[in-house]
Amino acid sequence: MPHIAVTMYPGRTEEQKRRLAEKLRDTVINEIGADRKHISVSVEEIKPENWEKNLKNFEGLMYMENGELK
Repeated sequence: MPHIAVTMYPGRTEEQKRRLAEKLRDTVINEIGADRKHISVSVEEIKPENWEKNLKNFEGLMYMENGELK
């Protein structure tokens, strides 16, 4: 607890994904006080042509869309 799942277009390097995971972890620690050892982050790459279909999996769960808080 918690797990952060990131979906994005392909094309980032492994180093970029690792840095993102570290920054997300640090933000979760700072914002909700989660213990570092309980945080996990996954990255799934979705092809652009499948993006809209994939977003439907998150209907009702998203707190931000198109860069704006809901």
